[in-house]
Amino acid sequence: MNPSHAPEPAGETPSLGAARQSTDGVASAPPPPPARPSGVPATGDTPAHRWGFGAFLLVELVFLISSVLVVMPFDRTATGRLPPVGVLVSVAAPTLLATLVALLATVVRGNGPLKDLKLAWNWTDVRLGIGIGAIGLVVTVIASNLWSRWVGGDNANSAVGSLLDGLELSPLLAVLIFLHLWLVAPLCEEIIYRGLLWGAMERLRWSRWTAFVLSTAIFAAAHLEPDRTPLLLVIAIPIGLARLLSGRLLASIVVHQLNNLMGALGILLTALGAMPM
Repeated sequence: MNPSHAPEPAGETPSLGAARQSTDGVASAPPPPPARPSGVPATGDTPAHRWGFGAFLLVELVFLISSVLVVMPFDRTATGRLPPVGVLVSVAAPTLLATLVALLATVVRGNGPLKDLKLAWNWTDVRLGIGIGAIGLVVTVIASNLWSRWVGGDNANSAVGSLLDGLELSPLLAVLIFLHLWLVAPLCEEIIYRGLLWGAMERLRWSRWTAFVLSTAIFAAAHLEPDRTPLLLVIAIPIGLARLLSGRLLASIVVHQLNNLMGALGILLTALGAMPM
């Protein structure tokens, strides 16, 4: 019997590699997997949470309703303005309540905020946020000055600035409002817009660039200040880029806090009498 045609031992199956060998004895490589379209996450990257746009809309509804309800217990002054404590409550309470609902949504319908919102401490993200935030702060200052010249100084104030304009604040209230505007409000807004809203779009497997564009536009519009929406769009772009480039939430929080620092500091110094009203 010719050894080259000897039968294989019983019970053994020819290997797949041997079956795929070409006539010259070289194994052919298996075909590559089909390419995944750009911007579409792999199946294993699909978020496991079960919340989506419904959770975001609920959060926005809580914010709007609470914005009306929290000021009702306060008696307005003779000029129709809220007292200082009422201003603090009206500025902070709706944002905090809406953020609480957002966090609860990730707990009840997902894996919690740390995983679902990609909210974790990372020095790399902090450094990225500081770098983008420094550039964004320069852009914000330039854009704000141009905006003020365009609409006039009297019309360039934000909604919060209008509430505080000419209002006498105690040092304690001034510090609390400063801390909220500088640190707390950016954290809350990032959880809502570039955490919950961004995650809702990721759940639908939308691209990162789509999430960036839509979250930036919705963030600007959700401030309900139509006259300032173009300026808010400019301010929001560096914040969204930090979320886009890092893939996590911390970098955008840092950028947002750096952006709010100048305005919050101005309000604090004005309230303490260190700057003219």
